[in-house]
Amino acid sequence: MPLMTGFPPPPEGQITLANWRTAPFNRWAFQHVREIVPSAAIPHAPERIWALPSAPADLSAFSFEHDGARLDFDGFLGATDTDGIVILHRGMVVAERYAHGMLRQTPHILMSVSKSLLGIVAGILSGHGILDPNALVTRLIPEITNTAYAGATVSNLLDMRAGVHFDEDYLATSGPIVDYRKASNWNPVDPGDAPSDLRSFFARLTRTDGPHDWRFHYVSPNTDLMGWVIERAADTRYADLLSALLWQPMGAEHSAYITVDRLGAPRCAGGVCATVMDLARVGQLMVQGGKRDGVQIIPAEWLDDLIARGSAEAWNNGDFAHLFGDGPMHYRDKWYVARGAEPLVFGYGIHGQHLYVDRANELVVAKVSSQAAPIDEKRISLTMQAIAALRRRLS
Repeated sequence: MPLMTGFPPPPEGQITLANWRTAPFNRWAFQHVREIVPSAAIPHAPERIWALPSAPADLSAFSFEHDGARLDFDGFLGATDTDGIVILHRGMVVAERYAHGMLRQTPHILMSVSKSLLGIVAGILSGHGILDPNALVTRLIPEITNTAYAGATVSNLLDMRAGVHFDEDYLATSGPIVDYRKASNWNPVDPGDAPSDLRSFFARLTRTDGPHDWRFHYVSPNTDLMGWVIERAADTRYADLLSALLWQPMGAEHSAYITVDRLGAPRCAGGVCATVMDLARVGQLMVQGGKRDGVQIIPAEWLDDLIARGSAEAWNNGDFAHLFGDGPMHYRDKWYVARGAEPLVFGYGIHGQHLYVDRANELVVAKVSSQAAPIDEKRISLTMQAIAALRRRLS
């Protein structure tokens, strides 16, 4: 079915706030989010672009086994509805592919990989002494004193260990998660609904589901609240901070953007849209210990802490213990870490968004997709197997 073609497009091919995250409409929408949801720019610095050399690898013989069948590289991309992928090895672009109308300069929604970018911003601000990870959230945001966030620290938000009752059911058609989407401008408001916004939404989260700092409990509003904390601590808009602290000094080739609610609050949990090559640059910056051209952009101490200090116990007691395989893992500062002698650090977003960083082997894989299901466990498993095979092939 042709999507968004014609003037106007026929009703069956129109993409709206009501259908943009559902298949097949998401294939077009994920590359045109700012045409559907209001957004704030994350400017790059054209004079500071980080040029990455190209050294294409021969992946014609690359294959791996999955569910009793062998898949080659193109088969893997097709099976996971990949819109774009960039692989860096030792700072060079060894593979770059695009599909479904996507180009190198096309920004694609990152979904919850957006959270991982926020983790970096928080780490930079902490390194500058602007943000205290041990501070109570209510000290910076007294508006939520009478909610389930009372007693939670900034670190609890970053590690998804706040004892807040919230059911992250992406297929729900009613309840708090739908109210949350309306508040963030991602769902249309129903007739008779009062206008909502992200910052007032937090007042509704009054139920607890256990003590803070106990288990990993994935609650996307934690990250949007963390964005508010960051803005208060730095007295600056989040989009401007992401630009000034990461996007510009890193040398992004293109500006990014982030969706905002009706009052301009950023959807830090999932609303960043960027090119896949610039996402790969974030991974390369991490491979290089947070430095570019000798300038420390991401604190080295934060990167070390990310890998060394997450709680495996909190992960094992949490929501996603089954999702990425049986190996030891933790979640720290909005990043997943597969532990071991050569840790794999990664960001993951629904519908198949990924950023993998293997510092030991200087390998980065940035991948964006338009999968139909928000969480497709078979495709997650397939992608993890492909990453493991790429690590073996390129290490």
